[in-house]
Amino acid sequence: MASSASRSESLRQARIQVTTLGDLLLTAADRYPDSPALILPGVRLTYAQLAERALARARSLKALGVRPREHVGLLLPTCVEFVELLFAIALAGAVVVPLNARYKYSELAYAIENGDLVTLITTDRVAEQVNFTERLHQALPGLAASADPAHLALPATPRLRNLVLLGTTRVPGFVSEAEFEARAGEVAEDQVHESRLRVRLRDVAIMLYTSGTTSNPKGCLLTHEAMVRNSISLGRHRYALRHEDVFWSPLPLFHIAAILPMCAIFDVGGAYATMGYFEAGAALKMLATERVTATYPCFVTIMSDLIHHPDFATTDLSRITLMNSNFAVQPPGIATAMLKAMPHATYVGTFGMTETAGTVSTSRLDDPLEERIQRLGRPLPGVEVRIQDAATGEDAAPGGRGEVLVRGYSLLEGYYKDPVKTAAAIDPEGWYHTGDIGSIDAAGTLMFHGRLKDMLKVGGENVAAAEIESCLQRHPGVKLAQVVGIPDARLGEVAAAFVERTAGTEVTAQELIDFCKREIAGFKVPRQVRFLSQWPMSASKIQKFRLRDELVRELSL
Repeated sequence: MASSASRSESLRQARIQVTTLGDLLLTAADRYPDSPALILPGVRLTYAQLAERALARARSLKALGVRPREHVGLLLPTCVEFVELLFAIALAGAVVVPLNARYKYSELAYAIENGDLVTLITTDRVAEQVNFTERLHQALPGLAASADPAHLALPATPRLRNLVLLGTTRVPGFVSEAEFEARAGEVAEDQVHESRLRVRLRDVAIMLYTSGTTSNPKGCLLTHEAMVRNSISLGRHRYALRHEDVFWSPLPLFHIAAILPMCAIFDVGGAYATMGYFEAGAALKMLATERVTATYPCFVTIMSDLIHHPDFATTDLSRITLMNSNFAVQPPGIATAMLKAMPHATYVGTFGMTETAGTVSTSRLDDPLEERIQRLGRPLPGVEVRIQDAATGEDAAPGGRGEVLVRGYSLLEGYYKDPVKTAAAIDPEGWYHTGDIGSIDAAGTLMFHGRLKDMLKVGGENVAAAEIESCLQRHPGVKLAQVVGIPDARLGEVAAAFVERTAGTEVTAQELIDFCKREIAGFKVPRQVRFLSQWPMSASKIQKFRLRDELVRELSL
């Protein structure tokens, strides 16, 4: 463990370095033109190739009429084109709006209108059984009858001027990829650079819609400084990433946990490895064949699938030296399996969210192992964190629980077109109220204990869903558990559990209820247990409200 003196010295040597999203890519291409930038199964692009493609896409966007600070949507699965266009939009001075590729037509209609998109780019590929053109025709009545796809006039989305369809097919209402690419010839590259050089660090770079674990998602406005500076602070200074590293994240590119590590590795000119969709067997193969050195799996569903795959035990993972594992909030068996498979790796815990451009706190590489696997690290330099006692509004004592408040350069500018929710989330002193329950110990490390809105009120007693989930996941027959509150005539609310069994086990609902009765107070014990093998998901989070609504309907509560 580093001494306080050496840590203080590292703070004295730290310098604020930041640029725009577009220049992050161009700078890497200047320094490492022939080095691999992007790796997907069967595809590799160097920095020079990626920069060239992004600039060409930016010329096409400007030819379609996209102006600085306008909003351009991406409705794409993880693919090379997504990365090209993300940087192209930034280079053109516009705002990137990545849309969740799992959105249904009503959610797309809402995001297109609410987000004031002027252009939306999608693909004719069917990804995970989703046909994007069909879904957009459902979302946008009158699209098929549009006389000029380059100049739409749809009553429900008046700002939307055009839709671009990547691929070889031609569909009514869409500008084809061939036409989109041909339009690049109408705009000189210097026009792109003129727009790029006018971008300010505090201009909005990305609007990410929050993952939709409640009702309509909120458009989260993140600046170039927030995105790039947070990535540099995480990758270069906290993770010590190098030009030689290959950084793998399986999260879809419309998620902050994919954009963040990609920017972090681009800052040092290393390679970003990802995949079109996560499948544990393909992921393990990629980790081995691409000689991955750093990984960002982080979410329980991904970690669980990796260690339970039959190829996990035989896959060579020896090159991995860094893993953002978040063992502190994973079921206990995950840490045991990973530590056995990769005893040489440095495991770190991380706490963050979309509204903070990704990371709030993460472990230092020289922190003791026990701290790195049982806590979620310290705040990044320049980011302040408080734990606010719910009863007093004052700072909680060391180790005391309360709401996590965050302040710093990486905060969202606000929720788009929603001053009420913005004011509710960011107080007059600039603190963002996360809605997460956390604690900070005497050493300054943070721990997550659940969501404020993930609290049950059972007969007047506050019960954290995370506590019951942790109990259930100690049972060997439970691979993953999620707990929700359902109405109860006597107690007001009681716990109900949804469980994915460990492969090869036949644990029953009553066994799990009896197990909980032995482990936790009676008022915390789930009254209902349901088993499932697939979870309703947003980009990365289990949508608990769907589980609850289905059970309430089933029980006619």
